[in-house]
Amino acid sequence: MKFEKKTRRIGLLAGSGRFPIVAAQSARKQGYEVFGVGILGMASDELAEICDGYNTTPLARVGRAIKLFKRAKIDRVIMAGKIEKTVLFDPFRMFRLMPDWRTLHMWFRYASENKKDDTILLAVIKEFERDNIYFDSALNYCPELLVKHGFLTRLKPNQPQWNDIHFGWDIAKEMGRLDVGQTIIVNDKAVIAVEAIEGTDAAIRRAGLLCKRGGFTVIKVAKPQQDSRFDVPTIGMQTLHSMHEAGGKVLAIESGNTILLDQEDFMKLADKLGISVVSLNSEELKMRSAA
Repeated sequence: MKFEKKTRRIGLLAGSGRFPIVAAQSARKQGYEVFGVGILGMASDELAEICDGYNTTPLARVGRAIKLFKRAKIDRVIMAGKIEKTVLFDPFRMFRLMPDWRTLHMWFRYASENKKDDTILLAVIKEFERDNIYFDSALNYCPELLVKHGFLTRLKPNQPQWNDIHFGWDIAKEMGRLDVGQTIIVNDKAVIAVEAIEGTDAAIRRAGLLCKRGGFTVIKVAKPQQDSRFDVPTIGMQTLHSMHEAGGKVLAIESGNTILLDQEDFMKLADKLGISVVSLNSEELKMRSAA
């Protein structure tokens, strides 16, 4: 892969999934040197080959991540990828995580109120800012990943499926406002599953267990208070595989506010699997309801 001459530097704090890989590739194409710090056990090893410099850190070693970025003379960082929170509820979490002093300071100073995604990730941002390291939105470096408006597949939702999208959209938005999750699964105007700590794919698989006849609709939206520096709703090939295995038939996402990875391959796979994917917004749904 050929890249332009690099004149600027950006840090990447990477979780799991393909988003960190795509974000690093896009930033390098724009002429940035990318120094990555991957969360150990989550971030892909492929990042070591893509980034100009790369290191890993355990989840609860915020101090180590800060030191690595400072050593690389990085003062602007982007977050990309999923951070698994289930370890926070492990009965032996203190021994597994072994947090450093900066993590303990962050937790008790900024995140002691609750364990919501926004609370924890904003706490990380505040702790980094104590060392004059500031977070940008990853979308500043890969805006082409935001999904456009319209039908993304040949197959379109039928009327009962549109009814489920109408029914579930505002519920999904409310779940986002409460910072519970960004995805709900609906069938026949009943909520089958709500995404929480487990993530989108696990919520879809749970819906398949609860709705064995299949045919359900997955609705994924941005939070009303979405901070684009983190937790932007993201879908990719794995979303389609999870839906196909669980029996999902429709995926409704929010246009302009959702990251779609591997877009061309994604649409081909959706058509092959017979999954309808539509990208829309709240205003369009209101107009459809009024029609």
